[in-house]
Amino acid sequence: QVQLVESGGGLVQPGGSLRLSCAASGFTLDYYAIGWFRQAPGKEREGVSCISNVNGDIYYADSVKGRFTISRDNDKNTVYLQMNKLKPEDKAIYYCAADPFFVRTCRGSDFGSWGQGTQVTVSS
Repeated sequence: QVQLVESGGGLVQPGGSLRLSCAASGFTLDYYAIGWFRQAPGKEREGVSCISNVNGDIYYADSVKGRFTISRDNDKNTVYLQMNKLKPEDKAIYYCAADPFFVRTCRGSDFGSWGQGTQVTVSS
């Protein structure tokens, strides 16, 4: 059974850091496109950062460039999102996603497997 489980969310002050983890089970992430997405209340889901399984390209949303870093540990079958210099507008539920087919984008519609999400709140 394919499963993605996020962890690492929580409450942090502006300027702080969090590291989100996404543990995969039931499949091996090595050849999958992977991504982090978020959805804030009243807003559409947006792609935060993705790694293409076509060419290894990494995508970051403009709003997180220079602050967030996506990475993967194939040995642990886990994907990470390091989030630094967090802002109140980063508050959202963060989801990880994966797909085995060739994905070059960071569009949610291109990803077939999703985790349940983890809440990130940035507030003083």
